Amino acid sequence: MKLKEALDVRPGEVISLVGGGGKTTLMFALARELPAGGGLVVTTTTTKILEPSAAETPLLLLEDDEAKLLQMLLQNATEYRHITLARRRLPSGKLNGISPGLVMGLAELEPVSYIIIEADGAARKPLKAPNATEPVIPDNTSLVIAMVGVEAVGAHLNEANVFRPEIVSSLLGMEPGAVITAGDIARLLTHPQGITKGSPPEARLVPFINKVDLPGGLAKGRELAQEILAMRHPRIERVVLGQTQLPDPVARVVYKKES
Repeated sequence: MKLKEALDVRPGEVISLVGGGGKTTLMFALARELPAGGGLVVTTTTTKILEPSAAETPLLLLEDDEAKLLQMLLQNATEYRHITLARRRLPSGKLNGISPGLVMGLAELEPVSYIIIEADGAARKPLKAPNATEPVIPDNTSLVIAMVGVEAVGAHLNEANVFRPEIVSSLLGMEPGAVITAGDIARLLTHPQGITKGSPPEARLVPFINKVDLPGGLAKGRELAQEILAMRHPRIERVVLGQTQLPDPVARVVYKKES
């Protein structure tokens, strides 16, 4: 199954990726699929991302003036089917992202068919909780993809495994160093201040359980998917299991009716 089908990506989507590590890889993997349907795919971030390679994006546009950045995009829209936007390079080697307001403007442009946004960072950890300023999800987001690494199931709640473990501890009432269960992750995903915090009320939520190719990963992923769906969140209808770095990233989709 292709990512587009697994994630239920619909025409004209504005997609925000949040949560654990693997978001950037997933963003560019999805972007490679979508141009087959025609139109322009824009990939970007409202926070920071590592600069993509030429294999990940055919064109990277950098411009601090967002009005000029829109004009640059339009000038290249007929030649390219996928363009990545950011404001500037940072000393860290990352790219500084665009404003949520610019995402609103992008969605109004006739050539743009899809927008995919990395809306927070996780320092490559499989699990994270957002702080007061995260995630930065634009108001016109129609689909939120929440990433969790399957290796978080059974791991200890500490800085080696979790980005901002103290916030997870506070939100879920867990002791530092406690073993993280599938149920704990399901609660974090569906908590109003958890991984999908600030999602627009009409946006669909699709959790993506990453790295299920690890030993025992598929069984853990299925357990986690069923725990998430058992929460009966009104905007979660499916959970995708996969590995973003594989040529075929989707291993299985678990639907609400299966839980």
